[in-house]
Amino acid sequence: MAQPAGHVAIIMDGNGRWAQQRGLPRLAGHHEGAKRIREIVQACPESGVKHLTIFAFSTENWKRTQAEVGGLMRLFKRYILREARDLLNEGVRVRFIGDRLRLDKTLIKLMDELEALTAQNSKVHLTIALNYGGRDEVTRAAQRMAADVESGALAAKEVTAEVLARYLDTHLLPDPDLVIRTSGEARISNFLLWQSAYAEYEFIDTLWPDFSADEFSKLLSNFGTRERRFGAIYA
Repeated sequence: MAQPAGHVAIIMDGNGRWAQQRGLPRLAGHHEGAKRIREIVQACPESGVKHLTIFAFSTENWKRTQAEVGGLMRLFKRYILREARDLLNEGVRVRFIGDRLRLDKTLIKLMDELEALTAQNSKVHLTIALNYGGRDEVTRAAQRMAADVESGALAAKEVTAEVLARYLDTHLLPDPDLVIRTSGEARISNFLLWQSAYAEYEFIDTLWPDFSADEFSKLLSNFGTRERRFGAIYA
């Protein structure tokens, strides 16, 4: 019997294009895209998805206009304030990955509080990649590991791929089984580079604000019918 995709990661692309197609400002697309997150999170248990990781803001997104970046940061704060209670009540545990140092203190405080609030939940594990980049993550992990080698806490000969993985932001998570990118772009955009070594990819044309639970379920059904030769599947 085929095993489900226990961990699905999504590159939520296409918000800006969705807005432009409707003559709206780009931030309108981001607001509409934020609404899809709840729908997809709620669809996870029935589909056998235990872990959902979403790419909310990359280390490269700081290059966008100041207005768009500022609007996104305000949107993240509102999302946490608006969704916190429902996430708690629906059994969702929330974690954030990425470099928090560049984020403002109010947002960091809200992130910490949401993680603490939902820490006992286990129905769905929602990981939000915020100011995240795969190369940046591996670099930070290597720096921490090198510091441990320098201090004597870790011997150089003990360094292996498995040891390095323990220094990654995702060290508490299984590797993704399936990575979905919306909007028709066939790029991985520096997302979970280390963790996705054996993941399957689905590049779909649907823009993220139009991505539905039904389409999500169909992608997962297709995943469940494939024969796998390599890599582990996490239930």
